[in-house]
Amino acid sequence: MYLKKVDGPRQITLPDGSILTRADLPPVDTRRWVASRKAIVVKAVIYGLVTQSEALERYSLSEEEFVLWREAVEKHGEKALRVTSIQKYRQL
Repeated sequence: MYLKKVDGPRQITLPDGSILTRADLPPVDTRRWVASRKAIVVKAVIYGLVTQSEALERYSLSEEEFVLWREAVEKHGEKALRVTSIQKYRQL
């Protein structure tokens, strides 16, 4: 088996004991961002699987958009990433 050389870890163990690998990340050409995909990318950055700049480049995200995702997860959890929950968790 051949493993492609990558910078950084190939997998990380999350606080809940689950393992997140680079193979678990959404495809590079993802256009439909559901909450679960957003959460995986945010977790990968927070726990050091990929850098923020790598995630922004890989998924063609703006820094502002990613920061909003990250703040939502840190303040309210993954449920805040759902489109139907935006108004519920939006700051006034």
